[in-house]
Amino acid sequence: MISLLIATRNRHKVEEIRAVLGSRFRLHSLEAVPKLPPIQEDQQTFTGNALKKARETAALVAALPEASTRGLGAQVLVLADDSGLEVDALRGAPGVHSARFAALDTGWMTSGNSSDSENNAKLLRLLEGVAESERTARFRCVLACVQLRPAEPRQPDRTFEGVCEGAIQYRAAGRGGFGYDPLFVPEGQTLSFAELGAEMKNRISHRFHALQKLKGALAKKG
Repeated sequence: MISLLIATRNRHKVEEIRAVLGSRFRLHSLEAVPKLPPIQEDQQTFTGNALKKARETAALVAALPEASTRGLGAQVLVLADDSGLEVDALRGAPGVHSARFAALDTGWMTSGNSSDSENNAKLLRLLEGVAESERTARFRCVLACVQLRPAEPRQPDRTFEGVCEGAIQYRAAGRGGFGYDPLFVPEGQTLSFAELGAEMKNRISHRFHALQKLKGALAKKG
């Protein structure tokens, strides 16, 4: 069985990935290797950040004593995700800065994330007065997959992208999900991701579409 080491400690992301991939893969989060330092997401694109996280995580884990990583399994792929919200009226913002959108107001050098409520409040403030027809947006996800310990022949690093089109509503609604889910209404729906619930979200989300491409690639590999 292929093991996937997901380069995140965000349990919401891990739960979404597990819900889509099912039991065919053994999944581990970074909680399995808790001493790893955080990796700075300083690239200008989702693809750049995802690849950086996957490659640096793989290098850090590979350098650990074998005894501390034996529980991950023999065939391990490191999977990193970078995703965010692109709002057309804001020229694609917050984009790669989605998790720290509000924190950017405190200084451009900040690397810390903002709370969901702070990010949502800033987004609504910036969209005040913007007509419903102009509030189009999309969630974009890029997954990067690299081998933990490259075998021969070495498999190339791969990326998989998924997009979910939608719009930003005028006020937050729903208690499910995380991030911008209470504000984002996916195309063809009348409820926000936070109202639709995890089961529905995991059938139509940006991450779902990226994971489906990943599953297809790994099925061919296997």
